Amino acid sequence: MARGHQKIQSQQKAQEKAAKLKKQQGHGLSDQMKAAQKALVFSCAVCKSQMPDPKTYKQHFENKHPKCEIPAELKDV
Repeated sequence: MARGHQKIQSQQKAQEKAAKLKKQQGHGLSDQMKAAQKALVFSCAVCKSQMPDPKTYKQHFENKHPKCEIPAELKDV
C-alpha cells in the first residue's frame, strides 16, 4: 500500500482521471437542465409556466384558464 506523499499523489491522479471521464461523458445534471430549458419555448401569458409546443400550450390554457380569452397565437392551433 502507498503511504504518505505517494498516497496523496495517487489520490490526486485518481481524482483527475475521474474528472476527465465525467467531462467526456457530458451527461451532467447541468447539461440536462440546459437542454430541457431550450425545449421549453412557449410561456403561458397568465401563469408564466413554460411548455414545449403550441398544442400543449393550448391544452394547458383550456384546462387551467378556462375563463380567460385564448391568446391570438393559439386560435389557429
